[in-house]
Amino acid sequence: MKARLTLTAAALALSAGAAMAQSQGVSKTEITIGSIQDLSGPLAGFGKQVRLGMMLRVDEANEQGGVNGRKLKLQVEDSGYDPRKAVLAAQKLVNQDKIFAMVGHIGTAQNMAAMPVQFQKNVINFFPVTAAREMYEPLHKLKYSFAATYYDQMKGAVPKLAKEKGAKKVCALYQDDEFGLEVFRGAEDGLKAAGMQMGEVTTYKRGATDFASQVQKLASAQCDFVVLGTIIRETIGAIATARRLGFNPTFIGSSAAYTDLIHKLGGAPMNGLYATMTVQHPYLDEASQPIRFWANKYKTKFNEDPTVFSVYGYNAVDIFIKAASKAGANLSTDSFIKAMDSMTVPPDIFGGAEQTFSATKRLGSNASRLSQIQDGRWKVVSDYVKN
Repeated sequence: MKARLTLTAAALALSAGAAMAQSQGVSKTEITIGSIQDLSGPLAGFGKQVRLGMMLRVDEANEQGGVNGRKLKLQVEDSGYDPRKAVLAAQKLVNQDKIFAMVGHIGTAQNMAAMPVQFQKNVINFFPVTAAREMYEPLHKLKYSFAATYYDQMKGAVPKLAKEKGAKKVCALYQDDEFGLEVFRGAEDGLKAAGMQMGEVTTYKRGATDFASQVQKLASAQCDFVVLGTIIRETIGAIATARRLGFNPTFIGSSAAYTDLIHKLGGAPMNGLYATMTVQHPYLDEASQPIRFWANKYKTKFNEDPTVFSVYGYNAVDIFIKAASKAGANLSTDSFIKAMDSMTVPPDIFGGAEQTFSATKRLGSNASRLSQIQDGRWKVVSDYVKN
């Protein structure tokens, strides 16, 4: 009797072990991945572009037979850029759709709100579309990030460009919140490390539309180099105001300002603006043949021009596929993590830097480079600067 009980206990333990080894979202024929995008809120344009980029790569993979014989299924929910809605979306994707991984979720606060829901069910947060340090810090086995942080971008780029321009007075205008502060702190620390210092500093409240007093303050201080902790409307507003006042310093923004909307909406006054970035905007007439081919394929499929956010979505799924393929036929969360933690991702057609991952390194690369708006379009003007 005792022997039979021991045998039963062993069988139960074996059964529990097998259950633990299996991961939700993986069947014999399918891998289900999820994403949360802003499809109805203030970043809906970006969210739609990320989603279309993801869809393009999923369709490509499925046309080629999937991943180790399994087709990819993409489930996308709308957060409206609201952290509370992001939690509800995560609950649906994790508990109802039973996704294997969350891929390319947009927004810092939204990711922060959703991650606890995912982690409770052992669901990986893969390549969120945000440059916040919290996407890979503190270290967590279920976190993987690709985006060089705003802090690192500015720490590397600002002192280098300021020296190249022979800047006499480096100043800053930034949004008075965590985003703006990260841009400012990176620039300030980079300057200190290079033996330089920040001059005049001015801020604005989120949602501001008038930058006359801030720009006047920078002009009066005779700033010849201005760091912008701004996004789209604020970048355009600040630079347009400066041009009207005849104030023409070197302007540099972060990747938050690296979008075709700056020159499309701001027009000629935006020429000369620098911004940090990684992958480049995919213009339909791009000189690079692979980018041109990709951009036209996207346009043909969705009947709209791709943007850098389309590339973020495409690349997130592409690298997910590489890791899932490497994990082999017995795909599980553990085998995926093991594959990712020994991954080196070479530079892509869009010029993204090489990325490496390990059990203790969950940010693929902290390098960024510079682009400048020249004649109404972004042009890459520097190599990668590493920190």
